[in-house]
Amino acid sequence: MPNVVRAAVVQTAWTGDQDSMIARNIDFARQAADQNAQVLCFQELFAGPYFCQVEEERHFEDAEPIPSGPTTQIMMALARDTEMSLIVPIFEQEADGVFYNSAAVIDADGAFLGRYRKHHLPHLPGFWEKFYFRPGNGGYPVFETRNAGRIGVYICYDRHFPEGWRALGLAGAQIVFNPSATSRGLSMHLWNLEQPAAAVANEYFVGAINRVGTEAFGDNDYYGSSYFVDPRGQLVGAAASDAEDELLIRDLDLDLIGQVRRTWAFYRDRRPETYGLLAEQ
Repeated sequence: MPNVVRAAVVQTAWTGDQDSMIARNIDFARQAADQNAQVLCFQELFAGPYFCQVEEERHFEDAEPIPSGPTTQIMMALARDTEMSLIVPIFEQEADGVFYNSAAVIDADGAFLGRYRKHHLPHLPGFWEKFYFRPGNGGYPVFETRNAGRIGVYICYDRHFPEGWRALGLAGAQIVFNPSATSRGLSMHLWNLEQPAAAVANEYFVGAINRVGTEAFGDNDYYGSSYFVDPRGQLVGAAASDAEDELLIRDLDLDLIGQVRRTWAFYRDRRPETYGLLAEQ
């Protein structure tokens, strides 16, 4: 019998306040559960606007701890209620003055499985992330879920760095979610190139999530276009809208991973003994 996981992603425009933004995403999550989704990922920093378009200290007030903070607690209850695993990107405060761009991973029974902290941080106009975040220090964890296989997370700008994609594959990831805040321009070409290429190179499924619309802190125009791609680099169904809120649900046959790996055998043919230069400063 096929080993199929029904996976979902949500892309949403900023509603104007955190409470309504969380409520909007919870509504989408409940819709996904009603359609028998087993795992769902929200967009990068999902509960607020992408505030990194500016450098303003007031945004630190929106950070919260994981898992004891209110957003993670709300999502743990939602996971229990819907019996759906959740990937929840959050502005994390670990301690006074220590902040991360993170994603909490919650199992279908509401258990907190852990977090991923974004490793690679852009720092350029419209994406001033090093003003807010410390680079991730938790490696590239893979989370064993009750109902959706082995899940990995990579966040937005991370996707430009192939090493992390490979680390997740070597650790056993079957589906890797990449929640993002990506605006129109040069990145649109890369959006449709890098993530299918990562899925092919590592022979797993990728869920790519992007927000939509413009926001109050700059002129970035987020173009949505969220999608799932399979281990052959092919889209699983159509991509989402480039302008509208959308819930995207797709059936992912995890048995395809083994089939593709037997065909291409990229992991068998690796030569790690020749890669020493890649890890040198």
